[in-house]
Amino acid sequence: MSLQEQLDAYRTQFESKAPAEALAVIRKATSDLVATGQAERALGEGSKAPRFELYGSSGAIVRSSELQAAGPVVISFYRGIWCPYCNLDLKALQATLPEISGTGASLVAISPQSVANGRKTVEDLGLSFRILSDPNNAIADLFGIRYRLPDELAGLYKNFGVNLPAINGDSSWTLPMPARFVVDRSGVIRYAEVCGDYTKRPDPSVLLPILRDLASRSE
Repeated sequence: MSLQEQLDAYRTQFESKAPAEALAVIRKATSDLVATGQAERALGEGSKAPRFELYGSSGAIVRSSELQAAGPVVISFYRGIWCPYCNLDLKALQATLPEISGTGASLVAISPQSVANGRKTVEDLGLSFRILSDPNNAIADLFGIRYRLPDELAGLYKNFGVNLPAINGDSSWTLPMPARFVVDRSGVIRYAEVCGDYTKRPDPSVLLPILRDLASRSE
């Protein structure tokens, strides 16, 4: 089953049980975000990727410059441990990790959640790639993918027990749009996919031809 098929199956299950009023709020917030065109305005192929120094789940600082010195970098932005769609996405990345690593590339996933919640994500999902914490979505903002939740959706999240200020350690009620970037050794973005609809994610397998092409150029 592809990643999108898994996401669609979860969405069907969720929507069969969720109150109609809640679904209306969620659907409106998603369609409104898509309609802004922000995903299309985010950094894309050919743009210079912002540099970052972020804490990983182990507590060590991870620098983009050091990652790029070793080879291309896959950067995947996700919302947090509380998001079932993100967890399916992370598991799909983990399944593809051997092939990603086989091209000489590295993989990092970035979310606004705290380092402690990043550590829990690694433990709960059995991940072996770096999970990084982006306080206040500062790096997500540089990539052009940070957005603020509308008040009605924030209230719904609170009712669902998703307390983003506690999970992320900031009171902004902002999130990154799910996104995937491939950055080459010179810091240029060679692939970009930004999803205004968080239930839609590109399959990690689409990364492999791009990474293999970058590997062949460096030989």
